[in-house]
Amino acid sequence: MRAARCTEYGPPAGLSVVELGDLEPGPGEVLVRVHAAAVNFPDVLLVADRYQVPAPLPFTPGSEFAGVVTALGPGVSGPPVGSPVAGAVLTGAFAEQVVVPVSGLRPVPEGLDMVHAAAFHVTYATAYHALTTVGRGEEGEWAAVLGAAGGVGSAAVDVATRLGMRVVAAASSQERLTVARKLGAVTGVDYVREDLKTRIRELTDGGAHLVVDPVGGDHAEAALRALRRGGRFVTVGYADGKIPRIPLNLVLLKDAVVRGFEIRMLRQYAPDAVAAGDRALAAMVRDGMRPLVSRVHPLAEVAAALTDVAERRTTGKVVIDMTGAGAA
Repeated sequence: MRAARCTEYGPPAGLSVVELGDLEPGPGEVLVRVHAAAVNFPDVLLVADRYQVPAPLPFTPGSEFAGVVTALGPGVSGPPVGSPVAGAVLTGAFAEQVVVPVSGLRPVPEGLDMVHAAAFHVTYATAYHALTTVGRGEEGEWAAVLGAAGGVGSAAVDVATRLGMRVVAAASSQERLTVARKLGAVTGVDYVREDLKTRIRELTDGGAHLVVDPVGGDHAEAALRALRRGGRFVTVGYADGKIPRIPLNLVLLKDAVVRGFEIRMLRQYAPDAVAAGDRALAAMVRDGMRPLVSRVHPLAEVAAALTDVAERRTTGKVVIDMTGAGAA
């Protein structure tokens, strides 16, 4: 099989595509023929050895995929061979085959092709649970979404809108705000040219009820200051590259709730909430919801795809097409 390989930590340009032996599923595992794999910012961090969970060298990056079951390991009764599935792993998805524990797979939601299925679950599940399970967002509330044209950000705009929240999109350009408005954002803030705290307060008549922040950096504190009293702030990532240091007196004075959220941990401590979220998202897909996929690359261009994500030149999701049909 062909696979992308990281043999030394550093920028994505150091990745290569090589031939490896076929994989075999072990006990409790499933072998999947990967049709498409989505690029996520943690993939960039893993290649650079900057993620909170290290990946020993050499390794195949890639964490989110969709494909077809080709073999079951000992003790596994399903899903049947030939079933379309999507799943997530820490590493291994940028390859023509991946072995994954059966618990890490889920059916492809009806209505999604393989490219969109690969781009769907991690970002949309993160967005849904950040907004609801963790953020306790309610219909009619103001939700401010940072990085609103990125992978998690665009999903959060989409889901929040469908749940009846009023979204203030925050992004780094008018072009990116246009993307967010097409997904349902009521209004937006260009945080390169406008004061984020002041504009959110103005646009929401006193402050956001909820902030979802996949960006971090200096914008995090400004967004926290833009909360109204009793608001909720959910941190889900640090695409800015800098982990913010929040003055706790802001939390005290605003009577605010600050929560961290990582989708893998939720599956461990709240499986019922995850199952309910999957059902809710599947219903939204049936109603026409689709992830925003801005670029599709063949496996040979995996380094360029990760570089674009690392340098924040993309909107929505970038997908690697393992079938050879990808086009940038």
